[in-house]
Formats: sequence, C-alpha cells, structure tokens
Amino acid sequence: MRHQRKRHKLGRTASHRKATLAALGNALITHKRVTTTVPRAKALRTFIEPIITRAKDDSQHNRRQVFRHLRDKQAVTTLFTEVAEKIKERPGGYTRVVRIGRRAGDAAPMAIIELVDYNETDAATGAGAQKSGKRTRRGRRRSTREVTPATTPEADETPAVEAPGDSGDQEAVHEDSSEQEETPEEPAEEAEEVNETEAPAPEASEAAKTEAPKAAKAQTSGAAKAEVSEDTKAEASEAADTKKKSTGKASKASS
Repeated sequence: MRHQRKRHKLGRTASHRKATLAALGNALITHKRVTTTVPRAKALRTFIEPIITRAKDDSQHNRRQVFRHLRDKQAVTTLFTEVAEKIKERPGGYTRVVRIGRRAGDAAPMAIIELVDYNETDAATGAGAQKSGKRTRRGRRRSTREVTPATTPEADETPAVEAPGDSGDQEAVHEDSSEQEETPEEPAEEAEEVNETEAPAPEASEAAKTEAPKAAKAQTSGAAKAEVSEDTKAEASEAADTKKKSTGKASKASS
C-alpha cells in the first residue's frame, strides 16, 4: 500500500527521474522559465523550491548540498549569485505553473513553470492573462474600425504656415511689376528697327543649300540661251534688210 508516499513517478525509474528533474532544474535556473508537461512542472516545483531556499544562505555546506542534486557547477553559481539576490525577501513560493493547453502530437497537458520574481510570462507569451471573451471575425472588424482615427475638421481648417522668406519674394515681384508699368512705351518704328536688326537671319536647310546651286545654273543657262536667240534674231533681220536693198537696186536697174 502507498501510505504517505505522495510522489510524482513520471513513469520512470528512480535514477531516471532524478536525472530528469536535475536537467529541468538547471534549465529553470539558467533560463528562468521552462515549458514542459503539467506533471513534470509539478514535480519540478517540489524538487527545486527547497534547493532555492538553501541558496539564501551562501555557505560551502549549502553549495555542496545543492550540487549534490543539480550536478552542474555553472547552475549552482548562477543560483547563489543572481537568483539568490532576487528571492532573498520572498519567504517561499518561488515558482509559478501556468497551463497553456495541450500538445499537438499526443494531447498532453502543457504548462510553463517560471520564477515568480522574473515575471516573464505575460510579457513574452501572454499566458496567464484573462481572456476578454470569444473572438470572432466581426469583433475584429469592429475593433479595427473603432481604432482607426477619423479625420477631424480642425485639422482640415488649420491654415498653412507661411515661410518667412515668401513675403519678401512676393514684395520684390510686385516692385518689379510696378517698375515695368511706370516705364514709358517706345515708339513702334524704333521697336520694328530693333527687331529687324536683332533678328538673326534664318539658316537655310540642307535641301535648300543643295537646290540653290542647281537653280543658279538653270538661271545662267536660260540667260545664255536668251542672249543667243536675240543675236540670231538680229542677224536674221539684218540679212532680210540686205536682201530687200539688193532686190530694190536690181529693180531700178532693170527699169
């Protein structure tokens, strides 16, 4: 019969159970938080809290007794230097077990066991926080609509701040325009002469440049042909006059 034998066996032999609890204890001291099953977390709590109580009194005997259970020099040093400073004012209850649901593979109940004075559960995982209620898609939409800030008319009505240099520039522009209005207008003839003198001669295109010598050659050839035709006409008229004279003399002689 199991009279007064309240112990978490964890389905292991005595040596295997001691090794498992020592490994979990070292991880808890090093990382200040461990995720494991609920039975292991409960067994670890009864295993590690007496060891933490011994760490409050830093003596050689207590260090040897703690090392007898943990078998890790680095964990023992961290426990007596860092953790002991945090928990020296706490009379007990150094750990907290928070259930986080069931494991996906075998549906085993899972929990987080952590040191209370470090309090990293709510900040890191959010475990242990009170649930606000059933979440639905409609609820999320409403929350997003409420969170989005509406544009206030005050923001729209706020006048734009003018830059300090804009006023001076505007005044300078007004002065330039007034000076232009006060200057008398020049006569139109002088303006036309200035435009004629200042206007640059338009540059001829490449096609016009190539066609210009051809047109000049054609004009010169036409002028030469006109001169030749005039010369031939004059010679023909002179020949006709000589013929008329000769025929007139011959008619007088015959008579």
